[in-house]
Amino acid sequence: MKNIRDLDIKGKKLLIRVDFNVPLDEQLNITDDIRIRGVLPTLNYALDENAKVIICSHLGRPKGERKPQFSLAPAAKRLSRLLNKEVVLAPDCIGPETRAIVEAMQPGSVVLLENLRFHAEEQQNDDGFASQLASLCDIYINDAFAVAHRAHASVVGVTQFVEQCAAGFLLQKEMDYFHRSVSNPMRPLVAIVGGAKVSSKLGALDNLMDRVDKMIIGGAMANTFLKSIGHDMGQSKVEDELLDTARELLNKAKRLGVKLYLPVDCIVADRFEARAESKRVTVQEVPDDWMVLDIGPATTVLFSEALESARTIIWNGPMGAFELDAFSRGTMAMVQHVARSHALTIVGGGDTDVAVHKAGESSNISYISTGGGAFLMLMEGKKLPGVEALEAKE
Repeated sequence: MKNIRDLDIKGKKLLIRVDFNVPLDEQLNITDDIRIRGVLPTLNYALDENAKVIICSHLGRPKGERKPQFSLAPAAKRLSRLLNKEVVLAPDCIGPETRAIVEAMQPGSVVLLENLRFHAEEQQNDDGFASQLASLCDIYINDAFAVAHRAHASVVGVTQFVEQCAAGFLLQKEMDYFHRSVSNPMRPLVAIVGGAKVSSKLGALDNLMDRVDKMIIGGAMANTFLKSIGHDMGQSKVEDELLDTARELLNKAKRLGVKLYLPVDCIVADRFEARAESKRVTVQEVPDDWMVLDIGPATTVLFSEALESARTIIWNGPMGAFELDAFSRGTMAMVQHVARSHALTIVGGGDTDVAVHKAGESSNISYISTGGGAFLMLMEGKKLPGVEALEAKE
């Protein structure tokens, strides 16, 4: 996979796929611009080389229709401020008016194409749509790791119609960090996997089991594992259809010599509400009419001790319902322990990045991934279609 530095981009028209799918408030103001800031190194490099920078992205789920609330206008405004130069927002991502704007570009100028998903053909990976995007540029750069797992026209299809394609700095950085943490890690390698469902992370759990030295399982998905070994989890979220699968994974860990950690105590509540009555119990004592919403203090100590010898830590998914303050202590404590470790720490997906930012520890994590689905696909041992498309150009 070539990097943008490997190509002569001076004065060329670059189509750069980014992820500007940023959160907006009711007044359509951007509430978090970390995704825009993430691609600034690539954009600034292209501008320093006097390239003509054409940026494309999606925002939200307009489902193939032009909807004003999904316009990239707020992103254009914020990017203009961050680059300290004018960013022209094209009225569409294809079509004669957009083409005219691109043809009139001067070296060192920036155009942001309107939302790709205003066209259903984007998500259909339609060749005709991809060809129209490709006709706007001389070189295609993918710097959108967060959508690299999607076989969409602006991610995969476009590469068939552009002779020179490469990765931007953010995409390259994501892949390099993941390689360092999973494919060629400093050991011991510890994986922390949390979140709600075993089913959504089954592939990741199975693949990681072959690679890690220790695995920590928390969040609601731990309930399924605990029930599989005989614990009554009350009204907690449990995937009963996966109890046999959970037992198989536990047996696989034992067979491979992987040290697997499950909660030993938990915080339970009589209902899923911030003001619900709650208490700490061991996993053997979950009341019939109560539900597990967080790991307990003894579990936090157990998990932190498992991290002490780690040289590499990879984390996906919170330890509980951390969106409710009453049940956020377990996740926040794990953030603190991961942040203070001496290991290479990679965090991504499953709202784990949100927890890290909420705890104010983002600067103490080695790398926070920008892509949830893409990060999880890599954890499953699969290749990303967007990366494969770039590699195919070689």
